Amino acid sequence: MFVPPGFVSRTITTEYGRMVYYASQADPWATAAQAEEKETLVFLHGFGGGSSAYEWSKVYPAFAADYRVLAPDLIGWGRSDHPAQTYQAEDYIAIIIEFLEETCSGPTTVIASALTAAFTVRAAIEQPELFKSLIVTTVAGLAEFGQDYRSSGFAQFAQWANVPVLSQLLYNAGVANSFGIRSFLEQRQFARPDRIYPEIVDAYLESAQQENAEYAALSFVRGDLCFDLSQYIGQLRVPTAIIWGRGSEFTGPEVGRRLREMNPQAIRIFHQIEDVGFTPQLELPGVTIGLIRKFLPQLNAQVVEPSEIGPLPTY
Repeated sequence: MFVPPGFVSRTITTEYGRMVYYASQADPWATAAQAEEKETLVFLHGFGGGSSAYEWSKVYPAFAADYRVLAPDLIGWGRSDHPAQTYQAEDYIAIIIEFLEETCSGPTTVIASALTAAFTVRAAIEQPELFKSLIVTTVAGLAEFGQDYRSSGFAQFAQWANVPVLSQLLYNAGVANSFGIRSFLEQRQFARPDRIYPEIVDAYLESAQQENAEYAALSFVRGDLCFDLSQYIGQLRVPTAIIWGRGSEFTGPEVGRRLREMNPQAIRIFHQIEDVGFTPQLELPGVTIGLIRKFLPQLNAQVVEPSEIGPLPTY
């Protein structure tokens, strides 16, 4: 797996198995002891064929000089364990909570993508004391406001093919090969295919070809992990910023705007990036870095009552 310079691989043992994460604990950033003295940023990847912490690898090194950076491969993805099971949203909410409890000593800023970002919102609702702030890209449970991914033709086909032999064939033919990975990235994640270069395809393919990688991937494809985030968003109290690519497939930026309107006290910022798709952190990493740097101090400023701050900013 691709690991940026200055980062090392670490592991923890969770209820679901061994979890690998990457930490800024090497030269030139810091020794392990020095890193522990810094504020922590946690970067959580989204889901798709071959997803892993690589998704944020063009962004998180930019913060390593000032923060203790952690970027895990979630259970079922990357180099972490891949239990042979059907995954549910509650599993990943528990995994996120356990990771933060095991690796962070206090409230932490979490930067998360897509469906994982939606799980992170629910984790922040369940245990707000673990979170300092949230920055999320394309945050959706994929079942909001009548746009339910589970009713799509691809999800229904995957549900119909949910028997071991057919599932394995579907995964091998549609995901775990270079053509399948590139097609997924072009159709689902990038607004401009010319921004997809060989390293991205190789990193996704390596993750997709790990033993038992099909279990988490097919749980995602079938829609087993989907839920309606709008039913929970009003309970969020952690300061949050949303970043959304204008060219995001299935869940357009109007979903993010409506979620913000449901809880403007917690969701302080909504920013739409033009000419980018589902994963701005891969497609336009420099812009994503700039936005995160801009939003961090705004979210971490002292909380005041809405009546004292006037209208919330829009970008």
